[in-house]
Order: sequence, then C-alpha cells, then structure tokens
Amino acid sequence: AIDQLAAPHKVGALLRSAVAQDADAVVTTERHAPEEGPVLAKSASGALDMIKHVRVKNMARFVAEMKDKGFGCIALDSDGPSSLEDTAFTDRTVLVLGSEGKGVRQGVREACGLLARLDMPGEIRSLNVSNAAVLSLYVARMKMGL
Repeated sequence: AIDQLAAPHKVGALLRSAVAQDADAVVTTERHAPEEGPVLAKSASGALDMIKHVRVKNMARFVAEMKDKGFGCIALDSDGPSSLEDTAFTDRTVLVLGSEGKGVRQGVREACGLLARLDMPGEIRSLNVSNAAVLSLYVARMKMGL
C-alpha cells in the first residue's frame, strides 16, 4: 500500500516492482495519488495489466479493515524501531510505504501498529519508493517463505 504518493512515474515504477516480486495488489488512495493515465501506464511498462491496483478513500481505514481480516500491517519508516528483517510477519501481510520525504502519515502508522525500517549499510539511509518497495517485498517474500 502507498500512502500519498502523487507522482505518476513513481507509482508506475512501484507497480513494476510489485509485479516483479509477485505482490497480490497495490493499494493507493483516491486523493493524493495519480489516476491511471498515460504517464503512469508508460512508467509501469505493462504492469498495470498484471496486478490489481486498488484505490481506497482512507488508507488508515483500509489498514484497520485488513487487520480485522487477519492481515499483519507494517509501515516502513527509515527511523523505525526495528529492521524489517527482524519484524514478525504473518502469512498475509500488508506493507505500507509513504511518499518520499513525508513518509507514512501518523494515522496510518498508528493503524498499522508495526513500524519497521530497511537497514542500509551505506551513508544514505532511505531509498526512493520503488526501490524501497522492491527491497521490502523481497524481504517479505523471504520472511513469509514464498
């Protein structure tokens, strides 16, 4: 799930990353997220046809509903208390990534309950959102035994 990422080329790249890691869906908000227009489609390079793109009115409410349905929900933040590799996963997990700079909004973080970071060995601690997505989805697949 992506919390308030408005740049269509970044959402398109993230869709490609999600398809590459065999994610079930990408969830965005109806507001503060791009429509499925030509820029997003070109950036996605065909991924729009390969994955469900779900648009929700309220990301915090969506996360709460997923938790009620038995999903584990993890928000990513470069200042998270534990690494994603050290975070417990369920067999059904929602990863929530935020916009670059602002990150995941406070209400969405609280709805998730779990906050984790991607540990980077270099001097730069954060990645662009599509790179963070592919890395976090890879970690999730390994943790979930997929």
